[in-house]
Amino acid sequence: MAKADFYDLLGVGREATEAEMKKAYRKQAVKYHPDKNPGDAAAEEKFKEISHAYEVLKDPQKRAAYDRYGHAVFEGGGGGPGGPDGMGGGGGFHDPFDIFREVFGGGGGGGGGGGGGIFEDMFGGGRGGGSQEGADLRYDLEITLVDAAKGVEKELSFRKVMACERCKGSGAEPGSRRVTCPTCGGVGQVRRSGGIITFRQTCPTCAGSGSKIEKVCTHCRGEGREAKTAKINVRIPAGVDTGSRLRSVGNGEAGLAGGQPGDLYIVLTVKDHEIFERQGQDLFCEIPIKFTLAVLGGTIEVPTLFGKASLKIPAGTQSGTKFRLRSKGMPSLRGGAQGAQIVQMHVEVPKKLTDEQRKLLEQFALVSGDADQPTEEGWFEKAKKFF
Repeated sequence: MAKADFYDLLGVGREATEAEMKKAYRKQAVKYHPDKNPGDAAAEEKFKEISHAYEVLKDPQKRAAYDRYGHAVFEGGGGGPGGPDGMGGGGGFHDPFDIFREVFGGGGGGGGGGGGGIFEDMFGGGRGGGSQEGADLRYDLEITLVDAAKGVEKELSFRKVMACERCKGSGAEPGSRRVTCPTCGGVGQVRRSGGIITFRQTCPTCAGSGSKIEKVCTHCRGEGREAKTAKINVRIPAGVDTGSRLRSVGNGEAGLAGGQPGDLYIVLTVKDHEIFERQGQDLFCEIPIKFTLAVLGGTIEVPTLFGKASLKIPAGTQSGTKFRLRSKGMPSLRGGAQGAQIVQMHVEVPKKLTDEQRKLLEQFALVSGDADQPTEEGWFEKAKKFF
């Protein structure tokens, strides 16, 4: 049977760069990994084929030989037809898990080195590697503008991976323990022989830790973790805004094999308010007032996020006039001065008048001399240049 082309196995063209091949291998390796396809002999064989293909093509010298001679360069007992030493079929033992760990960040050296990086995280740590820190989590929380101004305490409920209650995160059945790995004798590495070459590689049983669980926990199957609903209380400080992030240390996912838990990041969104518009630390609002108040002046009460405040309206206030209420805006997260509340006046003109009101206003217009002049004096003079 003809052997599959290495480039076809990875799903890349012959001109593919090293980065493109690595990315393609990641995708294929995850798809056909035995841990993802338990009991599927065809998938395991496919995993070995694509791992071997990547091992060859990631090496510039081996790739050049393959491009020139094809599969023949890896057959036979010697170096292949014109190929470099060690590239023939009998020239070296290949463990596809070595390449997988290399691409996915796993540890490969050192007798006590733990390790599987992403390899352990993706496939449950079943090979017994060292502890790993848990993943960080994100929680999106919406609060009101009042909550943002005054601060508030919230209870959060969310699903996350927590330490298994039965084994307390160890992965071992209660009463069981970790024992010396029978494959490597506790060294964390095994010796492999390929022809005249002998070399060491990470133990496939314990992934370099030198030990394994005697009897895995029946509840979590050795994972040491389980998905549960968590509830925590968090304090939202005054002054936060949309996009603010709060970090809750240790409230992320539980770590593997007793590793430190990750953190929880709360990302805030502040809802729009029906009266106030936030502008940095300042708050803006528009207040309608009667035209008689605008003309005669007086005092009104205006709402703030912290209660009511008195505001003096000078006689002759025009629509659009803004007043500033100090320290009625948003607090500063960094302890600086509190913002202000900007109040803009909107003078309301009555749409309907009683006969008496109309008569009095007509008398006012006559006395003021503006019965036939609807705007302030001089406006038409300014507007002449447009006509």
